[in-house]
Amino acid sequence: MCQDFRLHQMELPRKIIIGECWARDGLQNEAKVVPTDEKVEIITRMVDAGVTKLEATNFAHPKYLPQFADAEEVLRRIPRRPGVDYRGICTTLKGIERAIKSRDEGFGVDEIAMVISTSEPHNQANVGMTHDENKRLLEQMTRAALDSGHVVFGWALTSFGCPIKGDVDPKDAIAMGQWWKDIGATIIGFGDTTGSSNPRQVSAFYEYALAEGFTTEEVVVHFHDTRGWGVANSMVALTFGFTHFDTSLGAIGGQPKTGAAEYHRGYAGNTCTEDLVGMYEEMGVSTGIDLPKMLAAGRRAEEILGRKLRSNFLDAGPVPHQGIAYDKSKGILGDKA
Repeated sequence: MCQDFRLHQMELPRKIIIGECWARDGLQNEAKVVPTDEKVEIITRMVDAGVTKLEATNFAHPKYLPQFADAEEVLRRIPRRPGVDYRGICTTLKGIERAIKSRDEGFGVDEIAMVISTSEPHNQANVGMTHDENKRLLEQMTRAALDSGHVVFGWALTSFGCPIKGDVDPKDAIAMGQWWKDIGATIIGFGDTTGSSNPRQVSAFYEYALAEGFTTEEVVVHFHDTRGWGVANSMVALTFGFTHFDTSLGAIGGQPKTGAAEYHRGYAGNTCTEDLVGMYEEMGVSTGIDLPKMLAAGRRAEEILGRKLRSNFLDAGPVPHQGIAYDKSKGILGDKA
């Protein structure tokens, strides 16, 4: 028997928080090295639009990721406002040392994100370590981050599927998330690293995660849009009460280079900020984001990268729905009295 599912009757969160990832996850695999001024401009525009969580940079060695050779300079120049938190990603102890140093000097990040893949073959391809090797390193990094006053964000990548291994057992992903919590992470991300998931799979996964003790406040929803399903999968997460969603302007970004599609040629990575925010706002779910300012930032992001990005809402714009309500007696949408 099918479960009765009526979205209009569901008690959805009244407010959600968007984590804007354009400046890090978005740019990480871009062939063009974006100038510091333009990274700072987009971050500033999104803060002005009302975004309170932003992924600002990666503390990787510039030899491996020249896009982030300016990590400290970006952090020196982005706006610091009450209630706005910045995130940086670290994959090595040296990266942690740089993050701590920048914080000590007054321009660091609030959250440090670290990653391990649920799929061991993907982890070996991504960071060149087995699970055991990587966990030992991440435990050291986590202790250092916590001791320096940072919030730790633990990523369990490939939680919904792996480009090397194929299907991933949800039990393995949940176990990896629990391991993160055990060593001190207070924010957990189950990453759909290759855009493998579909809405039915997502529903089963989050039902399982909640049953295993994860909460809607500690888990960040982060779906990649490789096949165009990022918004749909995020919508499913919303129906379970999750309130933290990672997105990127224009849907840019994507997985590390482990046999993935070439995102810079048009294969989208992250769920699109403009599309998800626009949809939630029209549904009456507040994001706290000023839509015209967000759309202006999206248009500027296209100018900076020199190409059309994958935002439907940027082109189509909002639809006014004032005066429309559901008439239960007629079973149709009708005018509000």
